[in-house]
Amino acid sequence: MSAPHRILPGPIRRVVVKVGSAVVAAMHEAGGDAGGLDALAAQVRGLKERGMEVAVVTSGAVALGVRRLGLGGRPVSIPRRQAVAALGQSALMSLYERAFAAVGERAAQVLLTHDDMGGRRRFINAKNTLTALFELGIVPVINENDTVAVEEIKYGDNDTLAALVTNLIEADLLVILSDIDGLYDRNPRRCADARRIPLVENVDELRLDEAASRAGPLGSGGIASKVEAARKAAHFGAATVIANGLEEDVLLRVASGEDRGTLFLPREEKLTSKKHWIAFSTRPTGRIFVDDGAKTALVEGGKSLLPSGVRRVDGQFEAGEVVHCVDMAGMEFARGVANYGSGEIEAIKGRKSSEISAILGYSVYDEVIHRDNLVVL
Repeated sequence: MSAPHRILPGPIRRVVVKVGSAVVAAMHEAGGDAGGLDALAAQVRGLKERGMEVAVVTSGAVALGVRRLGLGGRPVSIPRRQAVAALGQSALMSLYERAFAAVGERAAQVLLTHDDMGGRRRFINAKNTLTALFELGIVPVINENDTVAVEEIKYGDNDTLAALVTNLIEADLLVILSDIDGLYDRNPRRCADARRIPLVENVDELRLDEAASRAGPLGSGGIASKVEAARKAAHFGAATVIANGLEEDVLLRVASGEDRGTLFLPREEKLTSKKHWIAFSTRPTGRIFVDDGAKTALVEGGKSLLPSGVRRVDGQFEAGEVVHCVDMAGMEFARGVANYGSGEIEAIKGRKSSEISAILGYSVYDEVIHRDNLVVL
């Protein structure tokens, strides 16, 4: 099939390559001086020789730690998982360093948590660091910081992390390398006649069989998390390919437009990097309930949220934090950066913008949320 060749975004300036736990484990079993990652490093160098900048998002710290300790599977408790990750992460990075050095490249370890991506200032700092690494010709090898992350700040799986990094570095293409050949119409592990889906034009309309979303014993995400990552990337305007990481030269073949895995097309109307950050990278800290008129103005009219449309405030938050915008039934339809804190909004709700100064003693903005800082979901 030649369609994926015609519709890959071009030119491809930056690529995020996500390497799953199953792929890392299989490569490690293959052995070699770099634990089997030599072929991956050679392909990354091949992409760089084509003029692309490449960031690698890797799983495998916990899986590698599990194997080195001889455990039967991923630990259930967070402290035990963090300890196993600490053992596995140093070994994992050592393998990457050896693999890239063997092909004349340098790799740098970058560990992130949700806090690093959820706060705008830390998001920008991380972006600047990765940009500097690209300028130095160094390949960032990124992983979630499992040694300090706990459930409330974990990404949950590195598919999500890879999608957020795609926005962070403004990549054109996300390639998710797994132990499967792409997305299938049915679970290929259960149905021998399952067929690979080579192209998904609109990932927002895709519906998955729940049975197809289960992860393997060493991973934390299944096909559902990979499709969700593709959806996040699509909203930023990047294409995604889910492909088999154990296939020979799969990265180079994908970059050449061959029909490998499943290609997810980007949305034509993409979000800006900041709005993508608001929609996907942050964790909202409160809810603002709005009336039907305000909801219509936000959703259909592209307007800002004014205090007159606010009916109730739930939770405590400061100005500058991201909040949910919900209708009176509690259904979220948008999220955005609040110009005022929860106490201030409580005081001015239902009032006109011209009354803000008299009520608060000051007026910083006329809007509770400006349309430039609001994303309709």
